[in-house]
Amino acid sequence: MAGDDDGDASGFAELGLTPGLCQALSGLGYEEPTPIQRAAVPPLIAGRDLVGQAATGTGKTAAFALPVLQRILGRSGQAGVFALILVPTRELAIQVSEAMHSYGRGMSVRVLPVYGGQPISRQLRALERGVDIVVATPGRALDHIARGTLDLSGLEIVVLDEADEMLDMGFAEDIEAILGKTPENRQAALFSATMPPRIDGMVRRYLSDPVRVELGRKASASPDALLVRQTAYMTPRGHKPAALVRVLDLETPAAAVVFCRTRDEVDQLTETLNGRDHRAEALHGGMDQQQRDRVMGRLRGGSLDLLVATDVAARGLDVEQLTHVVNYDVPSAPDSYVHRIGRVGRAGREGTAITLAEPREYKMLKAIERATGRPIAIEKLPTVADLRARRLELTRAALRQIVLEDDLDTFRAVVEPLGEEFGFYEVALAAVKLASAASGTSRDEEELPEVDLALLEGGGRRKAAAPDQKRGRPAAKGTTRLFVGTGRSSGVRPQDLVGVIAPSRTCPAGRSARSRSPIASRWSRSPRPRPTMWSRRSGRSSSRAGRRRFAANATPWPDSGPGTGKQAGTGARARPVWPP
Repeated sequence: MAGDDDGDASGFAELGLTPGLCQALSGLGYEEPTPIQRAAVPPLIAGRDLVGQAATGTGKTAAFALPVLQRILGRSGQAGVFALILVPTRELAIQVSEAMHSYGRGMSVRVLPVYGGQPISRQLRALERGVDIVVATPGRALDHIARGTLDLSGLEIVVLDEADEMLDMGFAEDIEAILGKTPENRQAALFSATMPPRIDGMVRRYLSDPVRVELGRKASASPDALLVRQTAYMTPRGHKPAALVRVLDLETPAAAVVFCRTRDEVDQLTETLNGRDHRAEALHGGMDQQQRDRVMGRLRGGSLDLLVATDVAARGLDVEQLTHVVNYDVPSAPDSYVHRIGRVGRAGREGTAITLAEPREYKMLKAIERATGRPIAIEKLPTVADLRARRLELTRAALRQIVLEDDLDTFRAVVEPLGEEFGFYEVALAAVKLASAASGTSRDEEELPEVDLALLEGGGRRKAAAPDQKRGRPAAKGTTRLFVGTGRSSGVRPQDLVGVIAPSRTCPAGRSARSRSPIASRWSRSPRPRPTMWSRRSGRSSSRAGRRRFAANATPWPDSGPGTGKQAGTGARARPVWPP
């Protein structure tokens, strides 16, 4: 076993890490450093400033945590905060602190997470006792600096983790104020999954001749770097809840995160999922820290199937049992998509990223493909037959497991009499039917509408007009077409339409127009002479009305006797668009 441990730690030993750190990493199951760790650890140990870009889930935390811990080992009894690590969210602060404790176990390193929502008195007592590493969100770190409880005069290393996210969240001024309080000769490192141009200004101002490590594009393009299967389903907005439940039923994730855009959408979707036999909890910025900690504890403990969250959970969420990430809407930017799907496929684990896209979001989906360099397979929504087959497959697997356990003697008294009466094969079929009915419900037994991908790929232009949209022959010379907002679904016939809009006493062509008036289900069309028309909307005549479309709404018209102009057979009268 000792030989195996030495072999496992050899990759990290080549980076210049001490045997104590290598042994701790081997105990945690780390075998070989990731590309970002190979590139970043040696220059950070040497004291160089560094800018690192790598895709989420590729080991950025260890890339800066290990050099910080090694530098602390060489510290000769100095007091005060040695390293400050700034992160965008509370969850990421907790995760980085836990990682520091895991890597540095046996080193007696004092690590303190500092974030809002936690009682500040607890943080004040810890800072007064003394800490080596502070992992903080920018707002709370600035509060302690203003109070004088966080002394950065002896600081040697400052790390900005997920720098682009902190800028997106509006922490730019806070970060610059914090960096302005640090010593000029301190070491600085900046890490991020994406590297937008606005970060370059901060790098020029606060980092000195940094080493640049850019592995983000390679990691995104390499199928071996992130083992994430990316799929998308096209569905209309009104069918999204049913589509989500159907996809989850087919995928059967061990644990999944469903990302929504707003808090209200998170709460509504959580209620919907719980009503459909899923164990779901909400997580968003409107919850206090105790509520969020309780939800995360349930997720890690396995008592939750689904976590429905806003982007507050997109950073810093590292739960081993997570297998699926679902985008309930297409993210507005490719960077958000990258950070979301980075919750799975971490540390070599496989994962699945699913996106539910409306037809109008198809171009956004393609833009994400181009930005990430990885294809997103568009699949058809599961059908009712697919769901039934999946449920039977799960039932078969469950029955097989029960048979293998060989703990069935209790039920022989039930099976043997039934077997003698009906036959064991029929009894087995009945048992399977009973088990299948107990494991699944009859929900979502209607097929969901399919989206025509050929139409989306064609830029929204139909290859052939639908029957109700065919325009037929062009208007005859001397006539124009009048479009009316009612049709067969309202019981309108050609003679009804022409009789109201173009009666023979005011329009001599009305009789012949009856035969040329197509009636669709929701609209009608009638040719008529091209006189000066009168628009009922503006009340003004127009000699150009022949080139315009006027809608005549079919509205209830009381039958007050002769002369009312009531439409025959419809019970409604179309308002004429010019005075008869």
